[in-house]
Amino acid sequence: MHKWDLKRPLAVFDIEATGINVRSDRIVEIAIVKLAPPDGTRESFVFRVNPEMVIPQEAINIHGITNEEIADCPTFDELAHDIYDVLDGCDLCGYNLLRFDIPMLVEEFVRAKIRFDPSTRDVIDAQRIFHKREPRDLTAALKFFCDKEHTGAHGAEPDAVATIDVLEGQFVKYPDLPTDLTELAKYCNPRDPSWADQSGRLRWEDDEILLNFSKKKGQSLRHLMAEDPGFLKWMIRSDFPRDTREIVKGVMDGNHPKRATE
Repeated sequence: MHKWDLKRPLAVFDIEATGINVRSDRIVEIAIVKLAPPDGTRESFVFRVNPEMVIPQEAINIHGITNEEIADCPTFDELAHDIYDVLDGCDLCGYNLLRFDIPMLVEEFVRAKIRFDPSTRDVIDAQRIFHKREPRDLTAALKFFCDKEHTGAHGAEPDAVATIDVLEGQFVKYPDLPTDLTELAKYCNPRDPSWADQSGRLRWEDDEILLNFSKKKGQSLRHLMAEDPGFLKWMIRSDFPRDTREIVKGVMDGNHPKRATE
């Protein structure tokens, strides 16, 4: 293993949560592998957390942590000082931690009334290194899958033709890809069956549509129509996707959609 030049302990951590909204979702597990200078000796810490909210099934399907498993675990507020002590004086490392893990952790510490300032530490995001060293644009894909140079890059027709070449190359490299386009579309755009809209901002629970974001997460549109119609009006005026706004507007107009049956 390559030995890094560790000047301070490096805390490599990962979070599992009730969802991906760093403001409204909660941590259910945080694992920290601490590398000590100078030789990178490892020490591991794993904290299971009662998020004080129900873990949605779509999150359970990803990380496998059930509501029953964390029912008797301490809350983040109860664990906050122990977690802070493990991270104290450490630089930070993870995969996609700049967009998810760090913001989620900061929000949890704020609720626990503990100041946690990542800006005072060096932060290493392995995903950023991956994306910088392995470009993911069309030119890179054409070279990777077809060993071709994209001489017409950013012209509309050459880009469209290059995309066909890339797709054909992907079928050669990954022969297990579904050839049925409906199945391929599902592979490209996995969508939770409980979602009422394409982006998952709204979800079905039985025959009711519930918000799936913000502090009002879990409240039905019917309830909000009666108790806080201003919030729904704000959604309609904001830059939510069109299908999300149309569902909300329909409910406000008295046209509650029916859940499609399989």
